[in-house]
Amino acid sequence: MTVTIMTERTTPVETLSAPPTTFEDLLRTVAEMDTPVGFKAELIRGKIVVSPFSKLRYFRPMRALREQLQSHAPKGHIADYAPFLFRFPAAERGYGPDLFVADEAAFDEEGRHADGAALSLVAEFTSVSTKDADWNEKLEVYGQLVPVYLVVDMQESEITCFSDPSPHGYRSRKTVSFGEDLHVPEPFDCTVDTTGF
Repeated sequence: MTVTIMTERTTPVETLSAPPTTFEDLLRTVAEMDTPVGFKAELIRGKIVVSPFSKLRYFRPMRALREQLQSHAPKGHIADYAPFLFRFPAAERGYGPDLFVADEAAFDEEGRHADGAALSLVAEFTSVSTKDADWNEKLEVYGQLVPVYLVVDMQESEITCFSDPSPHGYRSRKTVSFGEDLHVPEPFDCTVDTTGF
């Protein structure tokens, strides 16, 4: 199995002599990886992918979004951008979202991977290296389980809200340009001010 680092282009960094054979093996490998400082590891398209943390200019919109969502989060849920991996066993994926809202009880468990079913919202802030995964694979996986998925497209200066998950993906989509208000539906039922994005 090839482990790659996502920069502006995919770059192989290491080939494992005995590739992991199961989803649990892959999760364990990710947990045991010594990723370079400033990088995170995820399971994307069935492969371990190492990508850089967000750029510094992403901090203000991430913080503004987290603060707005926290005050409207479902009871017992927290909004954060701490580097945690959420597992999606049915899809054999493990993602470390840029920002998440999840049931705080999910962090009482032992181990290093939280259950994706604990998520009430995920937000991904696109970069050149992650944009494809954010708009395609993650949209498909989140769209079957996570109530709300926000794609903050930093290259297009737009935010898209996906909601109403189903076995076939999200049934609702709304896009606004930065500077416009975005309604985030249940379980939040709030308006996000994107002026500072």
